[in-house]
Amino acid sequence: MIRTICRSLAAAAALFLGAPLAAQSASPSAPQGEVVTTASGKVEGFIRNGVLEFRGIPYAAPVSGDARWSMPQPAAPWTGVLPAMHFGGACPQAARYGLTERSDEENCLTLNVSLPIAKITTKRPVLVWLHGGAFVGGAASLYRLDRLAQGMDAVVVSVNYRLGVFGFMAPPAGTSGAGHVLGLEDQRLALKWIKANVAAFGGDPENITLAGESAGAASVCMQLMAPEQTRGLFHRAIIQSGACGTPLRTLAQAEGFAAKVAREAGCADLACLKTIDPQALVAAGTRASKGELLAFAPFTGNPTVPKPTLDALKAGDFLRIPVLNGFTRDEMRLYVGYDVQGGAKITAETYPAAVRAIYGDKADKVLARYPLRPGELPAETLGSLMTDFMPGLGITHCLEIESGRLLRAYTPVFQWEYADRTAPVRGVSIPISPEPGFNLGAVHSAELNALFPNFSNTAAMTAPDLGPASQDLADVIVTTWGAFMRGNPTPHEWPATRPGSVMRFEPTAIRPVDAWAEYQCDFWRAEYPAFFASTSR
Repeated sequence: MIRTICRSLAAAAALFLGAPLAAQSASPSAPQGEVVTTASGKVEGFIRNGVLEFRGIPYAAPVSGDARWSMPQPAAPWTGVLPAMHFGGACPQAARYGLTERSDEENCLTLNVSLPIAKITTKRPVLVWLHGGAFVGGAASLYRLDRLAQGMDAVVVSVNYRLGVFGFMAPPAGTSGAGHVLGLEDQRLALKWIKANVAAFGGDPENITLAGESAGAASVCMQLMAPEQTRGLFHRAIIQSGACGTPLRTLAQAEGFAAKVAREAGCADLACLKTIDPQALVAAGTRASKGELLAFAPFTGNPTVPKPTLDALKAGDFLRIPVLNGFTRDEMRLYVGYDVQGGAKITAETYPAAVRAIYGDKADKVLARYPLRPGELPAETLGSLMTDFMPGLGITHCLEIESGRLLRAYTPVFQWEYADRTAPVRGVSIPISPEPGFNLGAVHSAELNALFPNFSNTAAMTAPDLGPASQDLADVIVTTWGAFMRGNPTPHEWPATRPGSVMRFEPTAIRPVDAWAEYQCDFWRAEYPAFFASTSR
């Protein structure tokens, strides 16, 4: 989700955070670490946590000042050796949820590479990780890549891309990015850089898996939905907590929202928008969105995302490659937890009003289907209800399963659920205090600590270690991801039965379950047919 306060220092900072790249040279001093020669120039990595790391490699030219809202362009080549030992700055964002961190760094289009130290004669598979953060936050630097690199014996790459008003708002007329979703265009340029250069790091450019969680998962979906633009850039996809068919704004609607942001910023022309302070623009975007969780989700009907995504899924008009489609058992309990930490009271008395606020004229049917149950706190019931389905929100069970079903009509899809309700959540996905006072379970983004050690949504990486049972499960998940990247869904046989079946991963067992039935998706499809593709399973 969030940004890092780690900044590039000394020569690295001067190289890609300061003056234009064309005017810079890398350090001419003798290299002290491992040096790899890319098409852009030489980079010097270092060993950390048992892997070889290269941090803060620029894949794009600066996008600040007059280049704000420009289409991303390749970084100018450098001479000498770039000391790739410090992360590039996170893209501009505000602090959120009392947890995430602010950044003001516009020239943020960098990537990081980690790989095992041991040299081998064959090329390793490549995993490209797109971070989450509701399209307004996050950074590649928040994720330790060593666990995946070692556990999967792979080259792992994490990518920064523009966020919020800079990357997912419709760019103003008069900019080269007008009519495009620039955050997604950044990702595509990064994929082109990786395709061209990953062999130098020992990776196989013909075996690239694009993976992401939350907004990162939705980004993977959007790249699948533009096959003419992305064919050949990656060969498998891992979608973690994101439904590909979620309704999105059109370009015209996105441009209307962008005009609202400009008014909130007090800008009447492009010159003002290009010179206003980044945080002032971020704040204007926050005011314009009025708390809408996905105000900066991608928009369709443009060269970046040509078709409405549900239409593309139904027609099979997407990149037909194998997909590992995952989600967590208690996704939306995270956001109920945020509300409770913010002072909301979810009680037996307030539960009906909370349901009515979300489901409107369908609330009576919903309350009859999801009554308060003995032994379960109202906050838990509300979180589970919201997790099964919320209109328009792509991190809910029935839309995630429906997305997998539609993809599966045209390409191999393996669906799984992270269901470890004993793994740490406070200090990972949500602040440690105040205590939410209810069982959060396996909430949205809880699985990240199984993949990226001590992931805490902050640069500190201070999340609690996993307990023994949770760690054993995490090892199996990493092994499973590695097997998928090599073209094999094992070590666990995936259910080849009904499309609603998923493989549930929990410490006590790994087994197939009928998630469609368990999460009452027939009920939700009957009440909200516009969010689903058909009336049959």
